Amino acid sequence: MRKAKPKKRVILPDPVFGDVKVSKFVNHLMYDGKKSISYDIFYNSLEIVKKKMASEEKEPLQIWKEALDKITPQVEVKSRRIGGATFQVPTEIRPDRKESVSMKNLIQYARKRGGKTMADKLAAEIMDAYNEQGGAFKRKEDMHRMAEANRAFAHFRF
Repeated sequence: MRKAKPKKRVILPDPVFGDVKVSKFVNHLMYDGKKSISYDIFYNSLEIVKKKMASEEKEPLQIWKEALDKITPQVEVKSRRIGGATFQVPTEIRPDRKESVSMKNLIQYARKRGGKTMADKLAAEIMDAYNEQGGAFKRKEDMHRMAEANRAFAHFRF
């Protein structure tokens, strides 16, 4: 490549839990630079998770982290053009992209849900992901199924 790689930006930990992962999630959740509203939505959704999953002896933040782990895809398919034909080539995902994809999927399927507030929708999606169901978990399963179906083209990997 001609140009140097841009430096990774340092993301500061969030004010309540002191966790960088939470800050990244809130950054994905944010619209139009309204970070304080995003933090409110996230913390309210964790409160809802705490109330609804009182039977679990885990903290709501721990439940959220496990839910993210359960919807994190390991492989994805990328289109690769070879000799006039386009193949879906399964490739492993870099760790930073895995985290990003799982966060984006959780937020995307939370937004699509029916519910009163975004905090309610996000809490419901977190609980579904924790219980290995819901849209985001189904998306991960579909990605893995696609990669498995196209395993024959794995030798085209770049």
